[in-house]
Formats: sequence, C-alpha cells, structure tokens
Amino acid sequence: MPMIFPEDICMMNEINIFDKYAHAYDVWFDVHVWAYQSELQAVKMLLPQTGKGVEIGTGTGRFSAPFDIAIGVEPSNAMAEIARSRGITVYDAKAENLPFENNAFDYVLIVTTLCFLEDPLQALKEIRRILCPTGKIIIGMLDKDSPLGKLYEMKKQDSKFFKNARFYAVNQVLEWLKISGYNHAHILQTIFHNPEEIIALEPVKEGHGEGLFTVISAQKKRQL
Repeated sequence: MPMIFPEDICMMNEINIFDKYAHAYDVWFDVHVWAYQSELQAVKMLLPQTGKGVEIGTGTGRFSAPFDIAIGVEPSNAMAEIARSRGITVYDAKAENLPFENNAFDYVLIVTTLCFLEDPLQALKEIRRILCPTGKIIIGMLDKDSPLGKLYEMKKQDSKFFKNARFYAVNQVLEWLKISGYNHAHILQTIFHNPEEIIALEPVKEGHGEGLFTVISAQKKRQL
C-alpha cells in the first residue's frame, strides 16, 4: 500500500469538495455576475490574444470558455464534466505534473488555483516547462494582503471551498516566479468591494495591495 502524506489527504479532501459541490461552485458566477465580469475584464487585459493556450485548474470552464481556451487541466471529475459541456478538452492531472510536452503552449492561464496546490513552486516550474521560449503565464489569485483578502483569510473556515485553501501574498508569488525562471511581471488588480455588494464592473488598477483579485502576467525567462 502506498504511503499517504497529510498534504495528499488535504488535496483529496479538496477534490471531493469540488466534486460534491461542482454545481454550487458554477452557479456562484451567475449569482455574482459583476464580480465575475470584473475578474474576466482584468484577466483579458493581460491574456495574449493569439497563440495556443491551456488553463491549469480549469474548474467548470468559467475562464477557459470566454477566452476560447480549448484545453484545460482539472482533477475534479464533476467540475471537468461541466467544463467539457462548454467545449473544453479536459485532462485529469495535477499542476505539479502536467501531461504535456516541453514548449507546447504559448500561454498558460491559472486562476484561483495556486491556493489549492500541494506545491505551488513546483507547479510554476512545471508550467514553465510546457511554455514555448517566449511563452507567458497569467495568474489570477486572491491577494492575502489586500483588505478583502485578510477578511477571506479570517473567515475561510466558514467556506466549503476555501476551508483548506492557503492564500498567498502577491510578493510571495512574485518571488516564486523569479525562482522558477520568469521575468517581466505585469500586475493588475480589481474587486475592491465585497462580491456580494458589487452591482457594476469594478475598476482595474495597476499594482496590488488594494484589490482582492490580482492578475499577474510573467514571461518565461530565456536561458543564457
């Protein structure tokens, strides 16, 4: 019998939660449509308009589908089925060990996924491997250091989805990107009010620290 480590149990719990509540997760985007559209707007501003892309942690396809990203990776079967219904080819795999060849994609999108990974640094290195020499990674994340991020951290035990999440500060992710072989980072932020209260598109600002949702674009650093 293979040895199971605590972090493996945590990941299995996360996958089970997303399998059990996949529909509830998907409906959130309809109920909080302006928060969702604000996040899409911020991602679109940094997402390449051409090239072959893949989303890691595609979930139900709520970000892949609007941007015509035809390939996704998602370990939750229930979430993957919803994504497939939106026309996405979904691979059952983890971000730390991707089933793709070297230099396979022009860009990789990963939205609100780092906080659920066993090893975010390894995932960033693996994403770099599958990027072409001029490829880009686009990360959407909840900033732990933002005012709303601090509130989410305090109340995450009350959330079925975020209970076992590990929120990170933007500076931590920027350090991981540097270590993993990326440069030329560009950062945008949005969601300055509680998603429950948003009734129109939120602004998108440069930098980080104010908005809950931060988007980071970075380029694969060329080897000397």
